[in-house]
Amino acid sequence: MLKLVAVSTLALSLIAMSAPQSKASAATTHQVQSGDTFWLIGKKHGVSVKSLMSTNKKSTPLLLVGEKLVIPQTITAAEKDLLARLVHAEAKGESYAGKVAVASVVLNRVDSELFPNDIKSVIHQKDQGYYAFSPVQDGAINEPADAKSKEAVQEALAFRGMGNHSLYFYNPKTAKSTWITSREVTVRIGNHVFAK
Repeated sequence: MLKLVAVSTLALSLIAMSAPQSKASAATTHQVQSGDTFWLIGKKHGVSVKSLMSTNKKSTPLLLVGEKLVIPQTITAAEKDLLARLVHAEAKGESYAGKVAVASVVLNRVDSELFPNDIKSVIHQKDQGYYAFSPVQDGAINEPADAKSKEAVQEALAFRGMGNHSLYFYNPKTAKSTWITSREVTVRIGNHVFAK
């Protein structure tokens, strides 16, 4: 009888170890340190402040040192890399704010019902034989992203869902489309005009 109990216990242990982990137990957590804010935590983990607060049922920005926060799922490493490479190619020579704004346009498109609902599809979207983003067309997207472009993606992810919801950007000196220049301008940063 003792042998049967031991075998049963071992079998249950092996089943439990091989069973897929639930999302809750596999979730990343962050223990709040002195000086932490939702913004800094969101930027560090590449997750929106709104999502971070919602996941942790927070209605105010108050954080307590030692408190454990659940970090919600965010985009994959491959999506971050693709987005950073697009930012690098599209905003080369632009300010850091311009890089964040370019990344935000892609994220706003993902969140909009007017565009595909994932980063790869938004970046590789074609219309009338042309890609939405010229670096995809000319291959510049294949260049590795620099550190500032990667950091800009993290910041855009933390900022996701806030701001002016720009869906487009263009350089007025090189834009050939009259349609794009007819869009409502939301902000101008460096050589780019952002619009919705």
